Amino acid sequence: MPCDIVPGAHTILVETRPGSGLDELSVLRVVHDARRSFTPPDEHSPTPSPPDLVIPVVYDGDDLADAAALAGMTEKQLIATHSRGLWTVQFMGFAPGFGYLVPGPETSARDADALARITRRGQSRTAVPTGSVAVAAGYSAVYPRSSPGGWFLLGRTDLPMWDSEARPPSLLTAGMTVRFEPTEAPS
Repeated sequence: MPCDIVPGAHTILVETRPGSGLDELSVLRVVHDARRSFTPPDEHSPTPSPPDLVIPVVYDGDDLADAAALAGMTEKQLIATHSRGLWTVQFMGFAPGFGYLVPGPETSARDADALARITRRGQSRTAVPTGSVAVAAGYSAVYPRSSPGGWFLLGRTDLPMWDSEARPPSLLTAGMTVRFEPTEAPS
């Protein structure tokens, strides 16, 4: 039975054509099969797996100082914390190509707590520039296009997150791992 499985922060959407005979037991089978096919990272492995994607970031965001203050660290410490470990795309949403990334299992509890202290901004922006790398409430994301947003902007990347002509159009997919890599602004 063909269906789409769309993970969310706390839910899973199972979608199929009307009249396909999808009942509660079928949904449980689909979710069970999806969970069985997922292989979580080995937390005891001596060498961490390489990321599926490396995103170069110029850490010069408008909110870098404010985000660092909320996290209880310096700007350099926040950049190191944000770029040190792997992030996992937990789910896609908000806009095409917008992935909600969570710190990977190798992230220390101290770093995860510091990142979680960075809430949403008190006032949202009417336009966040394309490629903005942002954090809020323990998540990180890259804005795939200009849109309103209330996350703290740490920096920017030139890597396109969404290309309507590409197959698939989104550079990110749920479950993939990402590393943010500090880079210098082009001269």
